[in-house]
Parts: sequence; structure tokens; C-alpha cells
Amino acid sequence: MKLSRRVEVQTAGQAIAVLAAAVPELAKGRLKDAMNKGAVQLLTKPVKRLRRAQQELKVGQVLQLHYDADILSRSCPPAALVADYRAYSIWFKPAAMLSQGNEWGDHLSLLRVAEQHFGSNRPVFLVHRLDREASGLVLIAHTKAAAAAFSQLMAARQLSKSYLVQVKGQLAENTLALGEIALPLDGKACLTRFKLLAFDPSSASSWLEIELVSGRKHQIRRHFAAIGHPVMGDPRYGEANKNQSGLALQACAMAFQCPIQQHARAIALDASLRLAGFAEISHQLHT
Repeated sequence: MKLSRRVEVQTAGQAIAVLAAAVPELAKGRLKDAMNKGAVQLLTKPVKRLRRAQQELKVGQVLQLHYDADILSRSCPPAALVADYRAYSIWFKPAAMLSQGNEWGDHLSLLRVAEQHFGSNRPVFLVHRLDREASGLVLIAHTKAAAAAFSQLMAARQLSKSYLVQVKGQLAENTLALGEIALPLDGKACLTRFKLLAFDPSSASSWLEIELVSGRKHQIRRHFAAIGHPVMGDPRYGEANKNQSGLALQACAMAFQCPIQQHARAIALDASLRLAGFAEISHQLHT
């Protein structure tokens, strides 16, 4: 079942009672589950997710329910805290997890995982995003000052991120020698730099290390699809690039000068979290 319902409080009372009266199609248990998973919003300024079933509501307040039984029943592998520097932390986001929630809920979002991990003492601010289908490193700030400082770093291109990507086919020598794709996207200039890590003849695919010089939406995926080497497992761009392990794109490393403590930071994913298949081909190359 999928439905959206705007509910204006006519009679003061507990949130669950108000919702149950306004949405008789759903049992109280389902409504409580939806609230817990962030699918009910209290339309204040700013808008807040309403999670407490017993919260007292006043006449005139407005709720918004976005209920999708399929989304609320989904699960995904757990996220992992990679590094904690108090003012900010760095996490491993698995594939199938959102960077942040949307109107249909936030139980499958990294930001919610971090919020639950740190509790009310440390707020969470998402500094950058990673596609739902992709996995890898994501930085989360815990103060507004840290969030602003990292946003400035990224705008000045002083926070470098490296990606591990598996693409279809074997890249031509002249393409590898060039080592970059500079095709405009959405009418704007953008640049993707890359180098070959390994060619896997068993899957006829190439493993690449990627550096994004710009950051357009789906830039890596669109750039490599455009030159005839779509990312393996990408359901949106390219053809004949199915991959049993899903989208083979991972944010595997980041480096920056800490704007809080002025220390150089370089964080890389542990080998155990790397994309399936890369460890095996990498081992074969080094033996």
C-alpha cells in the first residue's frame, strides 16, 4: 500500500490517535512503524519528523504522512563508523542506503544511523552525498561551524576524493593515455580523471581509480557511459553491463587539511570493505 495524507489537527490529543482517526486504512501498529521510520512530518518551520506516538498535538497543527509499505519494509547492510574527530566523523555507507532520508522515511539513511549512534548530544549535518546504489566514505559534520568549513573546502576543491570503479570493457590505449574525460554535462564543464588499476579478462571489465575534478550529478556514471564503458551494475546508464554485486562504484579515499585542528587527514577504506571482486583481481596482479 502507498498513500500520502495531509492531516490538520481538529481535536487536541496524542499523535497516534490523531493519525488513526484520519487514516483508518492503516492499523495503529503500521502508523507507529511509519512514525518511527520517519515517514510522518510535523509541518512546522522548520519541518520536523514526528516519531513519538504519544506526542501531544494542538488544534491547528498539521501532519504529513507519506506511507509506502514497500519502502518501510526494506533493509540494507549496516553502515560503519570509520573515524571520529568530534567535530566531524567519517562513515562507510553501504550500497542501498541513502545518504539522507526523504519524505517517505529515513530509516535507511546514513544521517539517521549517525543520529542514532551519537544521540542528542551531537547533531548531524550532511556535508556531501553519495548515490544510493554506490558505497563508500561519507563525511558528516557535528557542528554548524564544521559543516560550513567543509562546505568551503569542497567549494575550493581542497577536499580530494578517490573512487574505485569497475567499467565494462577494455579501454583503448589512447583513452588510457589521455586519462581524463572532459565532456560537458547539463551544459556545464566538468572533468573526470582516471587511471587503470587492472583489466579483468574473466569479466571483460576494467578497474579504475577515479578523481572527480568537478562534481556534477552522476558524473562518473554518465561520463563512462558516454565513452562506451558504462559502470558495471549501473541500471540507469549503459547497456549489457549487469553485475551480480550491484553498482561497482565506491568512494574509497579522501584527503584534506582539517579546518578545525589544521591536521592533514587521509582516510582510506579498509580492504574488507572494498568492492566485491577487486580484492581477488588485485591479489592476482601482485602474485
